[in-house]
Amino acid sequence: MRNGRWFDGTGAASAVRDLGIRDGEVAAVSARPLPVEGCRQVLDATGCWVLPGFLDIHTHYDAEVLLDPGLRESVRHGVTTVVMGNCSLSTVHAAPVDCADLFARVEAVPRRCILDALTAHKTWSTAEEYIAALEKRPLGPNVAAFLGHSDLRAHVMGLARAVDSRTRPTERELRRMEELLAAARTAGLVGLSTMTSPFSRLAGDRHRSARLPSTYAGWHEYRRLHRTLRRTGGILQSAPNPAMPLNTLLFLAASSAPARAPLKTTLLTAIDPKAAPGLAGVLTRTAALAGRAFGADLRWQHLPVPFELYSDGIDLVVFEEFGATAAALHLRTEAERRRLLLDGGFRQRFRREYRRRLPPRAWHRDLYDAEIVACPEPGLTGRSFGRIADDRGEHPVDTFLDLVAEHGTRLRWRTTIANHRPAVLDRLAADPFVQFGFADSGAHLRNMAFYNAPLRLLKRVRDAERAGRPFLRPERAVHRLTGELASWFGLAAGTLREGDRADLVVVDPAGLDDTVDAYHEAPTDAYGGLSRMVNRNDAAVPAVCVAGEVVCRHGRFADGYGTARTTGRFLRHGGSTR
Repeated sequence: MRNGRWFDGTGAASAVRDLGIRDGEVAAVSARPLPVEGCRQVLDATGCWVLPGFLDIHTHYDAEVLLDPGLRESVRHGVTTVVMGNCSLSTVHAAPVDCADLFARVEAVPRRCILDALTAHKTWSTAEEYIAALEKRPLGPNVAAFLGHSDLRAHVMGLARAVDSRTRPTERELRRMEELLAAARTAGLVGLSTMTSPFSRLAGDRHRSARLPSTYAGWHEYRRLHRTLRRTGGILQSAPNPAMPLNTLLFLAASSAPARAPLKTTLLTAIDPKAAPGLAGVLTRTAALAGRAFGADLRWQHLPVPFELYSDGIDLVVFEEFGATAAALHLRTEAERRRLLLDGGFRQRFRREYRRRLPPRAWHRDLYDAEIVACPEPGLTGRSFGRIADDRGEHPVDTFLDLVAEHGTRLRWRTTIANHRPAVLDRLAADPFVQFGFADSGAHLRNMAFYNAPLRLLKRVRDAERAGRPFLRPERAVHRLTGELASWFGLAAGTLREGDRADLVVVDPAGLDDTVDAYHEAPTDAYGGLSRMVNRNDAAVPAVCVAGEVVCRHGRFADGYGTARTTGRFLRHGGSTR
């Protein structure tokens, strides 16, 4: 790798260097030109940045990694390490049909594809066997994983009992959960992911619209699992109930360490929602206070870009927050939904929930801030539901429900629910209690695409520096996207020094232009050709290497990548960085 501006991922000063790579590792970092005799490949990085590969700490690739182990939508943007098993969802223990019901609706991925993938590939029954099975797949990027609490609970209790609000696990079941979590930690899983936010529902016929099993657990169960995590040095990932501030305080208390080791905790999410301005500042200040006063080791995951969502009709996860639209999502067919949406009583209920501003929800409930991007009815594209309602002399709710009832999923619209204020994003980017994550990669395939979030952050950093108003040094930004995350999560990744594994991305800063903010659609073979929202920034990423192999150049993947060749590996928590 010749003449690129090299960042080592530690936050140290960058410099123009040659990198020599041998046997998958960085063999030399030199201020002088390295000899090229005998090299089978020489890449000229003049004018480009050479960075450690990015980490994506919040993905839901658990089924997709079985169907398409290359995970191309992340890797083409420079991500070389992904963390799966978030939000209480994993595929380690539960039966395939249970996993399909757990994942499909909350993460908006095709249930049949999840079920088929696990039916065809699930050969494991333990965490160690799960890791061994992944290591036999032709992995493109490196993979790490949490054990999901909903997965664990469904396996130990049975899914029916796990989603019964009247049922508590027996002492024997609690001990079994503790044993399986300890075994997962011994095998190398990062820790446990849980979920207390109630706005996540099951798919399928058996328990349709029940909440995720993790949300039915009492705090006694959580304390026991937290104790196992603390004893084994594991990490907790969770999503507190945003409508219950006490729930967040319980997580702060669990992470705190008066007279004991702190429990590393990463929570969703440091977000600047339109529905609740100032929320992100409250969360980060509380984390800082808990750290100073009680020794807590807690971070809030943050998406460093505007949180723009797209929806086909009402197929959008934020609608699970409202009783009326959750009832509509419970229905399977568009004909059933249409009848409900046209019902007068349903409309009155929806309008009451639309007007109710407390407690704050993820969706800002402003139909003037919701733009139609595709509709069979002429003249509506590019206009908001609110403006259309004004022209028709109607209430915006009636216009919205009429159009959804008429056109169903052929009505596509978008809105930005959070992270719309650049100054707040700049402050969060520099906050030490914030982690860059929550891209939800591999989920919500028709709703959003944040696979290139690291590139979008680097664009903002570069633009601010050139405008004379820097908010984060480029070296610090790279560190926060790579080495800082790898160190906190205990993963052998994130740095690019002599002796490190050669997982890297070449970024052309000239390609960090307005195109990084655009969305595109592409068919997804792994999900039966489903048109998926994606990013396309191939001009910004001349090359991506995993284990010293050039796997992608300007968006074109190497022959056999993710099918006949294995470049990635499973990263066990606490593994060596060398």
